[in-house]
Amino acid sequence: MLRGGRIAVVGGSVAGCAAALAAHRGGAAEITVFERAPGALADRGVGLAMHNDRYAELEAAGYVDAKMPWLQLGRRCYYVRDGSAPLGRRIGLLPFPFRTYNWGPLWRELRARVPGSAEFRAGAAVGAPTADPDGVELAADGTTHRFDLVIGADGYRSAVRTAAWPEVAPRYADCLAWRGAFPAERLMAPELWPDEDCVYAVFPGGHVIIYRIPDGDGGARVNWVLYSAPPEGLGPRFDNPTSLPPGTLAATLHDHLAELAESRLAPYWAQLVRTTTAEELFVQPQYDFTAPHYTNGRLVLAGDAATVARPHTGGGAVKALQDATALERCLTAEPDWRAALRAYDEERAASGRVMVELGRRLGAALVHETPDWSAMDQGGLERWWQQADGSGAFGGRKLT
Repeated sequence: MLRGGRIAVVGGSVAGCAAALAAHRGGAAEITVFERAPGALADRGVGLAMHNDRYAELEAAGYVDAKMPWLQLGRRCYYVRDGSAPLGRRIGLLPFPFRTYNWGPLWRELRARVPGSAEFRAGAAVGAPTADPDGVELAADGTTHRFDLVIGADGYRSAVRTAAWPEVAPRYADCLAWRGAFPAERLMAPELWPDEDCVYAVFPGGHVIIYRIPDGDGGARVNWVLYSAPPEGLGPRFDNPTSLPPGTLAATLHDHLAELAESRLAPYWAQLVRTTTAEELFVQPQYDFTAPHYTNGRLVLAGDAATVARPHTGGGAVKALQDATALERCLTAEPDWRAALRAYDEERAASGRVMVELGRRLGAALVHETPDWSAMDQGGLERWWQQADGSGAFGGRKLT
């Protein structure tokens, strides 16, 4: 076990809180978490899904539990537009044993598990860390701090990754994800859509995924993500990593989303998209990358700072929690921090490469090289999915 030592965690979201918990359990004497956003992060109300098997592993490791608000899904239903049929035509079903979560309440539960001995600094802007053989200097809000290790959990624009691997940068995937979530009370004719169903409403060049998530107060929200390659010349360029938060979408992006919903989705799913207000809608350009190693000297990477796989994989938040689980296990099992970080890198860098490749395959299958959905039946859907998910890693790889 790591005995003593000062560890900084850059980033205080899901990955950062989990990393702080891992460092505490791994034996760190002092932990400081730097989060650039002021205040709490719990107002982020978008959804995520966690495979039941990955949940069981993470629960056994002590990173999630049944007290965290969740809803259970059971099947994935694929629909294509078919005349005026409200839901369209269902072309097939696939198993979908996933729990769904709301990012905000999940973060709040993880934040509560960070030990009180750890210092959590919200609104702390962090500069690039400088590592030497004896430690790491980290500048935050005009003050320089020194730590034994620095864990970068600061997302896909990570300052820690830039310091560790300056040649690694997110690569734009020529795909936009329009995201929305709203209270389930506003859903039209909810009886048409069973609670257990995750909907894939597919069309040439894209699809929308729709499922319910908890609201954190005993109710539910409707969560959806529509993926499509933007037409040439639509809106801003996305070569540099960015996102467009609620209320900031350009009119051209609003108009394109409305056109996609009206022309590509069955009436019920199009109405669901229209039900989302401008304040509940944002756009995430899709990127992917993975660092060649998850450690470099005294710098450690976790979550999106280390690897960003396209959300088609269904394993982004899961992977961040798995990173923390692996880091804790390595810190407690190895004789010193150097051996622990070598073991962590060997395990998690390989997992990152698998997830990025899976994301690219699924991005091609679901956006850039879509099949003739109108000709698809249950057997064809099963064969298509088996080819698309060749590694069997959808929902995240099994923990080693």
